[in-house]
Amino acid sequence: MLFSPLPVDFYQKSTLTLAKSLLGHILIKETKEGVTAGYIVETEAYMGPEDRAAHSFNNRRTKRTEVMFGPPGYVYTYVMHTHCLVNVVSGEPGKPEAVLIRAVEPLLGIDLMYERRGDKKEKDLTNGPGKLTKALGIIKDDYGHPFHQPPLYIAEGRNEEYISQGPRIGIENSGEAKDYPWRFWVTGNPFVSR
Repeated sequence: MLFSPLPVDFYQKSTLTLAKSLLGHILIKETKEGVTAGYIVETEAYMGPEDRAAHSFNNRRTKRTEVMFGPPGYVYTYVMHTHCLVNVVSGEPGKPEAVLIRAVEPLLGIDLMYERRGDKKEKDLTNGPGKLTKALGIIKDDYGHPFHQPPLYIAEGRNEEYISQGPRIGIENSGEAKDYPWRFWVTGNPFVSR
């Protein structure tokens, strides 16, 4: 293991605080093809039962959302269109909230990322939630895994001094929730999705 996973108690904070705290930390996936990793540079918070854009709006409890009702710090993956997206479960048990990882800055295994993603410009390898999961080899079967243990984990990274905040992306059909400023990104980082 190249990095030490962040401890379980790192995830025990409010969802909005966690969404900001994740920026600069390293998302790592170990596979038989190799290890890939990137600095987290963009996140979005989903505030559960009160948030029309959240899968768990109105406490909707399904096979897909089940992991969100448990403790924070677990992997919530789901497939949207053809892309797998990865979230960090947040909030207290019974309050189903999550933080979507929207973009990472490649750090390790960049050749493997190119193999998985094809002939792209480097900034296009991981500058979106479906792109980063494909580049890192994160799959739907990672669902329910604790983020403090390999093969998919988050490790200490760098301190990001400048963080921007604004509305989330791609949730136009969620009423007033589409305007909530719950997207956070590293100001000026070229790997932020848009």
